[in-house]
Amino acid sequence: MDFFDLITRIKLPFLKDRELYRSFYRILGFYPRDIHPYKMAMLHRSAATHEEGKRINNERLEFLGDAVLGAVVGYIVYKHFPKKPEGFLTNTRSNIVKRQSLNQLAKETGFDKLVVSNFKQQTHNNYVSGNAFEALVGAIYLDRGYGHCVRFIKNKIMNQLVNIEKAASEVNYKSKLLEWGQKNHIGIEFVVEEGKENEATPIFNTSVKVGDIECGKGRGYSKKESQQNAAKEALEKLRNNRELVIGLTAPKELQMKRYEDVKPVSDEEKQAAKTEESVNIDFSDISMRAKTREEIIAEAERQAFAE
Repeated sequence: MDFFDLITRIKLPFLKDRELYRSFYRILGFYPRDIHPYKMAMLHRSAATHEEGKRINNERLEFLGDAVLGAVVGYIVYKHFPKKPEGFLTNTRSNIVKRQSLNQLAKETGFDKLVVSNFKQQTHNNYVSGNAFEALVGAIYLDRGYGHCVRFIKNKIMNQLVNIEKAASEVNYKSKLLEWGQKNHIGIEFVVEEGKENEATPIFNTSVKVGDIECGKGRGYSKKESQQNAAKEALEKLRNNRELVIGLTAPKELQMKRYEDVKPVSDEEKQAAKTEESVNIDFSDISMRAKTREEIIAEAERQAFAE
């Protein structure tokens, strides 16, 4: 406990908001110097108040806290995984600071009980507590500075409440599918439609096209959730459907073999095809033995799913 916290504890019985100070001490591990930004962090826009003609809620603090939280968590992830590439670090940080995770952190710290909202009904995609948690980080930054933000996030959050190894192992299916498409020069398109599960709960339906083929559908209470579900289904279909992958990624010689399997080809057509291939194919890496159809299929699959 630093000197300011010691003085605050002595003065606590005489403070107007002494119970709120005690609540924040339990959550943060230190007392606020200025209680005002913390009160603002608690205030969802549905319960906004007016001061001097301005609406007072936690949205601006949420913006600030989002930036600070991302920077601190990014640094912690960077130090924890010294040999991992940028994509891995980005995915791990995203899993830690995503709305579902922040909702859970607000609940585990007890901050969700302090949030003021006029929502009459809880919905599946209600991120009021998670957004308020970001605003809380913004309040800490304004009140006590960046150093206290680092200590709070590191000591109270990352060391006690977050399993960083588990967060690192969570798969970002959309990212994986986009990487697969980029590597194989195939366009990936997500189409999202918004609907209503009931009067209070929006629902999102996503379909994903790989090339011109619809390969997955997903449903979720947020756009991101529905896209993740659609991408997961598409990846599973690509991994389990050999003919689909061959149709999307097969080299020219395999396409010719598949064509020959279903349609008789005259000797003149075969000779013309061989002549055309002799012009375009680099023979420097071809072995003396011709590859079988099964080997060509296996090679196409390895290329499609190679890391």
